[in-house]
Amino acid sequence: MIKAQGIYKSFGDLTVLKDVHLTVEKGEVVSLAGASGAGKTTLLQILGTLDSPDKGNVFLEDTEVTRLNDSDLAQFRNQRIGFVFQFHHLLPEFTAWENIAIPAMIGGLSRKEAHKKALEKLSLVGLKDRAEHRPGELSGGECQRVAVARALINDPAIILADEPTGSLDSQNALQIHELFLKLRQELGQTFLIITHNEKLAQMADRTIHIKDGCIAS
Repeated sequence: MIKAQGIYKSFGDLTVLKDVHLTVEKGEVVSLAGASGAGKTTLLQILGTLDSPDKGNVFLEDTEVTRLNDSDLAQFRNQRIGFVFQFHHLLPEFTAWENIAIPAMIGGLSRKEAHKKALEKLSLVGLKDRAEHRPGELSGGECQRVAVARALINDPAIILADEPTGSLDSQNALQIHELFLKLRQELGQTFLIITHNEKLAQMADRTIHIKDGCIAS
């Protein structure tokens, strides 16, 4: 499902990733752990096609995304990858369902169709009754659930999460990780999750450790 081969990435004189090889199977929930500055976020951005490696290849669903042109890459990213970040990045002027629907409308769905799908995803994360609320009217945990629903709107095969519970209290953090496991069970999606929390990392099927830009184990 996710395969990285020989990934290198540098920023100026700083080499951030060094010959990274990584595989995540379909339907796995995998944690990516490592100290700050180890290269976790850079690797996740490359796997998510938000950045490109200096050297190496990335395959997602048997597609070598490192060979796609910008237009095809943008379409692939919109349809096949969902992103959840540490901060929800919801647009404050839009309601919960409108925030969720935006990627679907970018992908070509009508507002009516996107609204219907957004309500389905809100129901999936337990927030259907909050559809008309704006982010300022939601708790931090609820905002992050809306962000998860937004990541799901185009039914992607892969969910990439960068410290998705880093700004939440322990109870809400636990609920978000339990939600990921529930979604995998119900939808069969593949999750790669960056987390500093060892307890939450242990909830995954396995943990990949990265140290000084290399896969440690």
